[in-house]
Parts: sequence; structure tokens; C-alpha cells
Amino acid sequence: MDEISLLNRVRADVPERTPDDVIRGRAALLRAIEAPATAPGRRPRRPWMWVGSAVAATCALTGVFVFGGALGAPGGADPAAAAVLGAAATAARDVVDPVVGPGQYLEVRTDAIYAASGTTEADTEEARERDTTTEASDVTSFLERDLRALWVPADRSADWIEVRCARVPVQTFGPRSETFAAESGGVEDNARQVFPGGKTEYGAPITMLDADSAADLPRDPHQLLERIYQENGNAGPSRDGEALVWLADRLRSGTVPAELRSVFYDTAALIPGVTITEEQATLNGRTGTAIGRDEGENGFRQDIIIDPATGEFIGERQVLLRPGADMPAGTATGSTSVTTTVVDAVPEGTSLCEG
Repeated sequence: MDEISLLNRVRADVPERTPDDVIRGRAALLRAIEAPATAPGRRPRRPWMWVGSAVAATCALTGVFVFGGALGAPGGADPAAAAVLGAAATAARDVVDPVVGPGQYLEVRTDAIYAASGTTEADTEEARERDTTTEASDVTSFLERDLRALWVPADRSADWIEVRCARVPVQTFGPRSETFAAESGGVEDNARQVFPGGKTEYGAPITMLDADSAADLPRDPHQLLERIYQENGNAGPSRDGEALVWLADRLRSGTVPAELRSVFYDTAALIPGVTITEEQATLNGRTGTAIGRDEGENGFRQDIIIDPATGEFIGERQVLLRPGADMPAGTATGSTSVTTTVVDAVPEGTSLCEG
């Protein structure tokens, strides 16, 4: 299947597309606009919390522990970026993960923005009349919001509940983009789903990156970075860029324990080419410092956003570095922000979507 066909399938043929579907579409978008055509494409990002076919692509509210050897390590992050990571780690040493008491729930609420990319019906019809496939120049995009929450009970054998809100456009980029957004609207309604005992309708357990599932990950940052390199292989535009993506994918799960989050921060400080990309970056109303790695000719940058004063992990984003699919350079084609809290009860219905 060619890249444009994949984009159209994400838009039209998979009406119940998940955040992971959108990520795959975005990867296809980046490949479609990149030059030269032989440049390596970015692999689909792997979710670390999922509910049945609906992937809950989230990011974490975290604390970290400083790793003394990471600051300014030769070949590692830029000293200024390493200093921010170290400051955040120091501030977060006393952070305690939320404890879910009897009858309570861990609420993981995700607010994400994704780029939906494809062609308008007119462009698709024109290509059909030419008896050709649509081309990269036909692709347009708009940004849409994906809001959802998962409630995990203290008693894991009880009902787990997820609410997914209908996706809504939040930004367009000119007439073609506006038309595409209008044609793509109304695909979903707000939805509430119950998973008895944390199992999907097919009997598979909901997977979460927690202390148990991450038990085999090295706790030494140098060893973990080597493990990431080995696991990623030749995926992504560069092994260091893909290492930062690996960390961001897991941090946004919202369930990484504090002890492991600290190792992730220390590991990020060891990655060559990591720099401060924005001193004051705001994501979903919260402001921190963006730490990222510019992938240059591959057309995007992965950022993680942290508050160095508190150690809070605010979120992550992918930024387009050159214009494409009607989006200007500097557009965040994907971002996720999460709040992880303990609550006494699950809201009724889909009231989450009414705020």
C-alpha cells in the first residue's frame, strides 16, 4: 500500500482509529513529505497502555532521581539540557507515587493532539479521473483533539473503566485543510467502556507499564541506553533519536513508577544531541522546559517537556521541522499530556467529555 493510500485508510476506512493509528498515519505523512525519497521513515510509536483495540496513548506525571554521572557526560546531552534534567531529578527526589486505597481508582487522564492527514474528496476524485493515485502534494492536514481517561481500581479484579471523547478539530491550515476537516468530522461519538477484571472483550489483559511489567529493564542508565539501542536496532532516522522516542513513549503511559522514571531521566541525559529546544513550552495549560533532539533532514523533532523546579513530567510532542501537507514548520503534529490522580469514584456516563 502506498503512503497516500495509507493516509486515506487512516482517515476513511478505519472510522474507529486509535491514537496509534493516527501515529502510523503521521509517520506516513512524514515519509510522504520527506526528501530524498530514500530517507528512512520513522517507525510507528509503540503504546504502553492499551484497552482492547483502543490504544490509550498517554504521557506521565512523574518524579525522578538524579544520576550524578549524567550531567555533562562526554557524548551525552548538551550541558544545559543535562542541567535541566538534573535539576528536575533533584526536585523530584521526594515525589511519592499516588497510592490507591481500598475502593479508590487511579485515574489516568490523557489530553492529546494529533495530525489527521489525507486528501479531500475532490482531490481523490480528480486523481481517479486522471487514473492515477493521489500524490504527496495532494495531502493536507488538520489537528484534532483526543481526550480520554482510564480508571484503574485498587482491586484489579474489579471493573476497569475507560471513557473516550469524540475527536474534534482544533486547528486547520487553509481552505483545503478546512474542507478535509469538515469531510472527516462526525466519525465518532463519546464512548464509555467497562473491562471486568481489566480484561478486554477478547479476554486479553490490559497492559500497563508498572513495576511488575518493567521488572526486567536495567536500572543503570548506561545499561538501559545500551538495551534501548539493541532493542530498536536500525529503526528510526537515528539510533539516538529513536532512543529518546523510546523513553517518551513509555513516560507518556502515566503509570511508570517513580524509581523507573528516575532512570529514564538519567538515560535521556546520556543521549548525544539532546538539547533545550524551548525554555518556556506550554502543553495543555502547563509550562515547562522542552528537551529534544533535532533529526534534521528527517523533518521532525521529538521533545519531552519537564518542570525543572518540581520534576514534573508535563508531556511530549513531535514538531515538524519543515513545511508539509499544508502545515508550516514548527507545527506540533502530535502531543500528549496526562494527569495521574487518585479518585474515590468514577464519573457517571461520559461527563468527562462535557467540560
